[in-house]
Amino acid sequence: MEPSIQYAQTSDGVSIAYSTIGGGEGTPLIDMPLMPWSHIQLSRQLPEWVRYSDRLAEKRMVVRYDGRGTGLSDHNITDFSLDSLVLDLEAVVDAVGLKKFALMAWLFTGPVAIAYTARHPEQLSHLLLWCTYASGREYADLTAVKAFQALRRQAWEIYTQTGAHALLGWSAADHARWYVEYMQQSTTQDEAAAFYEANAQFETTPLLAQLRTPTLIMHRRDFMFPSVDAARTLASRIPNAHLTILDGASAAPFLEDSETVIRAINEFVGEGEESATQPEPPEAGAFRTILFTDIEESTALTQRLGDAKARAVLRNHERITREALKAHGGSEVKTMGDGFMASFPSATKALECAIATQRAFAEHNESAEEPIQVRIGLNAGEPIAEEDDLFGTAVITAARICAKAEGGEILTSDTVRQIVAGKDFLFSDRGDVALRGFEDPVRLYEVRWREEG
Repeated sequence: MEPSIQYAQTSDGVSIAYSTIGGGEGTPLIDMPLMPWSHIQLSRQLPEWVRYSDRLAEKRMVVRYDGRGTGLSDHNITDFSLDSLVLDLEAVVDAVGLKKFALMAWLFTGPVAIAYTARHPEQLSHLLLWCTYASGREYADLTAVKAFQALRRQAWEIYTQTGAHALLGWSAADHARWYVEYMQQSTTQDEAAAFYEANAQFETTPLLAQLRTPTLIMHRRDFMFPSVDAARTLASRIPNAHLTILDGASAAPFLEDSETVIRAINEFVGEGEESATQPEPPEAGAFRTILFTDIEESTALTQRLGDAKARAVLRNHERITREALKAHGGSEVKTMGDGFMASFPSATKALECAIATQRAFAEHNESAEEPIQVRIGLNAGEPIAEEDDLFGTAVITAARICAKAEGGEILTSDTVRQIVAGKDFLFSDRGDVALRGFEDPVRLYEVRWREEG
């Protein structure tokens, strides 16, 4: 059944077309438009888009709308400022009567979602950002984007043909042909020009540190406008943000591996088959933070206590570590008897887990007959996923870093330290350290976790 089209009125008098599908008890989701290319009626003509939307709506109401100057909403618009686009979203929220909802933005409407989240934190349960950025100027200043926008001014037909391939991926020829017509029906050449000129002035970077809404940042590894670096920058500047990097080159979440996108959304919003804090199979090629734990002198412990008593100590180690992983969204990859390997989509969560783990062991040791001294090492990168395990240089480096730590210490690579720059972590420079099997030394930092004073 096709969703009916309804209209909301903005406070500055613009009519905004919107539709709703689905229901159920899940958290409602507003799927923001890819401005200026939005047409909620025509989008139902593409089977992949319909399948993606309907899958999202299996657990919740999904709301989609056309922003001003696009699709079925009012045209002849000249004001595409950040504030005006926030008014569009506010009007839809009021018309649907949503009190609490998740918000997903992709590409050019990312700054709008960030601004709305900063202004209305009480209304949002989750924020999801797909292949987007915080600063319009960073996007507009890309050399390829400048050339592309020059083409828009000179040859509208060629521009839309090229744009369709750039957005959907150059391998999606059949879809791109349909998308050319979709783009041309979505807006006019003049309105597209006005939107992009306004978008270049969008600046929400200063708002990122203020965001407290749980945020998931998703990006396709080979999509370049913006590149994956923009996603990593967002993840480093939004407190406690989760970062998921997926294989592929399309900016359209409904193409390529759309099921992985849907699963990531469902798990993050909290309505997946398993909670996001439970162990999950490693995702191929995703950017992850790897954490290793290891009990100091575990062999000597077994020799001193005997197998049975040593096993009781190890069970305490397993319980404490798993509680910390669960509380901070870590996925247990494997246990190695006297240590764990875990992965996190967020470097911030990984460090918070490491600190919570050491504090839990310190508290345990105050009254324990047999204290447990654990060392922890962390590194971040893009490991190879294979049969529910992770491999590659990023993993080996994390293990070697863990081996360099003393009991009660947390050591991390400079990669992790840079990702969480600006967060409230204390680091002590341990200098360049030679790691077994690596030709070049690696810069290590100790994470300070003990309460001062």
